[in-house]
Amino acid sequence: MTSAPLSPSALLNGSKVPEITAFFWIVKVLTTGMGETTSDFLVLHMNPVIAVGLCTIAFAAVLVLQFAVRTYIPWVYWLTVAMVSVFGTMAADVAHIVIGIPYVVSTLVFAVALACVLVIWFRVEKTLSIHSITTRRREIFYWATVLVTFALGTAAGDMTATTLHLGYLSSGVLFAVVIAIPAIGFRWLRLNAVFAFWFAYIVTRPLGASFADWMGVSHARGGLDWGTGPVSAVLAVLIVLLVAVLSLRQRNSIAALQNS
Repeated sequence: MTSAPLSPSALLNGSKVPEITAFFWIVKVLTTGMGETTSDFLVLHMNPVIAVGLCTIAFAAVLVLQFAVRTYIPWVYWLTVAMVSVFGTMAADVAHIVIGIPYVVSTLVFAVALACVLVIWFRVEKTLSIHSITTRRREIFYWATVLVTFALGTAAGDMTATTLHLGYLSSGVLFAVVIAIPAIGFRWLRLNAVFAFWFAYIVTRPLGASFADWMGVSHARGGLDWGTGPVSAVLAVLIVLLVAVLSLRQRNSIAALQNS
């Protein structure tokens, strides 16, 4: 799922997404875990209404920043992904805890919503490839898809962990196996690259969140009881370090292209 990455020249021409490399998937999984535990930490230590309101404002502000920049900037892009992770987690949790929608139902609803977004995107743009995110309209479709995948992944992960009683660790192992399906299919079975990408992208959410929950929740809930705050902090530091590496790699690639 790392074929046909964006070249430095594509970045110079206004692409708004990063290359799909191993670094991309590692940071993506880390942001999903960080979003899960950060959301839980904020709701636990603040008034839930205030927490949701503040996250909504922060999410909107970061999204405006992402749309304002003219090309892919690593720290802006990944900050947006991180805020989508927190906001998407809260959206799924509100649907279950506040409204009372069962995880099975919310998983199905978010799956249908995702299918609708992808169908409309394809009908309008004739492609779902993330290598073509160079216009404002395509960027809107892209982030709408990303947001729904986070909500879907959150609901699916909570469904397997709680409704199906697998627990967080077993859910993490399950999704680690599931995410190998598109990788194997793309590499050896000629699975469509766009389908393989979005399949894996959806699964990264419950994968990272399940392991993060396992590390953060109490022993009574089947976790390691490290605390959601410390887990969020460690994951945030790792994300910052990796994004710094990505920024340096991008700067060096563009400089090499300009000097060639």
